[in-house]
Amino acid sequence: MSTTAELLKGAAELFPDEVVTSAHVRHFELPAGAGRFALITLDNGFDHTKPTTFGPQSLANLNVAIDQVEKEASEGSIVGVGITGKPFIFAVGADLKGVELLKRHEDALAIGKGGHDVFKRLSALAVPTFAYYNGAAMGGGVEVGLHCTYRTVSKALPAFSLPEVFLGLVPGWGGCAILPNLIGAEKAVSVIIENSLNQNRQLKGKQVFELGIADALFEGADFLEQSLIWTARVLKGEVTVERPEIDRGEGWDQAVAKGRFIADSKVHGAAPAAYRALDIIAAAKDGDLQAGFDAEDTALADLIMGGELRSGIYAFNLVQKRAKRPAGAPDKSLARPVTKVGVVGAGLMASQLALLFLRRLEVPVVLTDIDQERVDKGVGYVHAEIEKLLGKGRINQDKANRLKALVTGVLDKAEGFADADFIIEAVFEEMSVKQKVFAEVEAVAPAHAILATNTSSLSVSEMASKLQHPERVVGFHFFNPVAILPLLEIVRGEKTDDASLATAFGVAKKLKKTAVLTKDAPAFVVNRILTRFMGEIQNVIDEGTSVETAEKAIEPLGLPMSPLVLLELVGPAIGLHVSETLNRAFPERFTVSPNLTAVVKAGKRGFYVYDSGKPELDPEVAALLEQGDVVLTEEQVRDRVLDAVAQEIGLMLEEGVVAEAQDIDLCLITGAGWPFHLGGITPYLDREGVSQRVNGKPFLAQGVASVPA
Repeated sequence: MSTTAELLKGAAELFPDEVVTSAHVRHFELPAGAGRFALITLDNGFDHTKPTTFGPQSLANLNVAIDQVEKEASEGSIVGVGITGKPFIFAVGADLKGVELLKRHEDALAIGKGGHDVFKRLSALAVPTFAYYNGAAMGGGVEVGLHCTYRTVSKALPAFSLPEVFLGLVPGWGGCAILPNLIGAEKAVSVIIENSLNQNRQLKGKQVFELGIADALFEGADFLEQSLIWTARVLKGEVTVERPEIDRGEGWDQAVAKGRFIADSKVHGAAPAAYRALDIIAAAKDGDLQAGFDAEDTALADLIMGGELRSGIYAFNLVQKRAKRPAGAPDKSLARPVTKVGVVGAGLMASQLALLFLRRLEVPVVLTDIDQERVDKGVGYVHAEIEKLLGKGRINQDKANRLKALVTGVLDKAEGFADADFIIEAVFEEMSVKQKVFAEVEAVAPAHAILATNTSSLSVSEMASKLQHPERVVGFHFFNPVAILPLLEIVRGEKTDDASLATAFGVAKKLKKTAVLTKDAPAFVVNRILTRFMGEIQNVIDEGTSVETAEKAIEPLGLPMSPLVLLELVGPAIGLHVSETLNRAFPERFTVSPNLTAVVKAGKRGFYVYDSGKPELDPEVAALLEQGDVVLTEEQVRDRVLDAVAQEIGLMLEEGVVAEAQDIDLCLITGAGWPFHLGGITPYLDREGVSQRVNGKPFLAQGVASVPA
């Protein structure tokens, strides 16, 4: 039997580049004569921008610190042990860079077991233990605290979560077993399953306290000081922590059933992590923590060696790292300052853009449109949204007044844009309209101003072709809803120069958007892939397969919504318009569905009605559908759709629409809500053998979003 130290030593040898966390022990007398206390501080030696993690050497360091306090506790020289983090960070869990390197099931098992063996020593000490959640705490950072007798949390704590299911893991160092036994199964399912599957929703300090995870809540300014005063009172018996009775009967089973319902609605059985976590929570009902820990070890090792986690880590790295250094972006020193923004149009999209530029850049923003009523409506929308932010306490009155004063509307473009540095159009999606707008803007805008288009599918080069200075035109394609979806496709036209492009990337960064550089190709990235995807669904319906079968065929991908619900969100008319654009460019692969055309012509907003609360095929749409007699099975539909998508991505990479397959995945995750557990789309196509079948090779090298060879 290997000792914990041996296990961790072996794991550390597999991971030589670990950013190592130290566990410093210091001693002091607690207030009010409560006795001598040992405090362990977790610190990797970097500031808060590099959060503290647990790799094997870090766990070994904590193990050594516990050796010391265990001896002191058994000798009676200390009355308690606390654990806390460096400023702003408690600890954010296992070091995923190390997990990526693991190639064998037994090495993965050692990571799970090593964490458990170290953490559970905290609950076995001869004195009470206290976790002081002073800053961000996630995954293993949360779990190390769960092994303590008591916990306090800072009101200033910005992010607290067990995000493992989101990435394709389970909370594997005590989270699945301890949390339901601490706060009840219903709340635990909410934290472990529901929050994770809702785009990794974070808890704030107050919520951590209200859920019962922490026993006391203190202000951030003197958090540790107040926690130690409270600790002294607990140890002296002046404060008794009351914890609620846990429902170990029907309530527990109902909570697990609710968790399965949430998992089904989000991933449709396509991703194993949520279900493995729920199995462990279900089994933890009898309070046998060790059995729970053993189950966590097995689940963790199985999932580490599976494709979902590798795809999850790959997706996480895309969003956290690649997104911050966009491939192909010019040197940022070429970017020009933007001190005023112009928006052509004052409809809903234009107004959303005006609000975003205003909030992020805090510079004057001016809207124009064809009549005063539209201009007033656009400015009114921005003012109303600022009032909502004020009402929610997100900004103060001063800021609200300042922002409102910065946004104006005029009819005369010369008056509005004469001193603007960045002008974006959001007018009707038709080439002649956009060319006319750009000609008018170029006539009155300063020579250095960037002219940006929010087109979703039209050629940026063609739009700029009649201008005197086409080099300053750039595609700046946002996704709806603008405030929520992070992606911004930045399109380089044939003549776009580096300074204009660099300025566009600089603005994107200030807007806090994930910018991806794309070539000026029809519909760019997301709309091209989604249109091919939706087009194939539409084709099989037109040929004779039922709407229900076509929709159900895609469920195993675990997409955030079904294809036809997505069409409703985008708007059938926009979907039809993009398919027409792509049909003109690539008639052999992109069709224009007669049934979709009929739905749009009839003025329908989608295929479904929601009278019963859930989507049902609209009888009026059903009456419009004209279908052939070719009926496919779900599996046949799925193969056809995935083959089409794999073919399209292969062609896009050949055309150089983006730098690499990674950019396609980054676009789908941040612009279309494609699931993290798929890693976007290309790892899934590789894993299912579709890439090989269609293109004769996988999109990604072995080990990029899969277990290393």
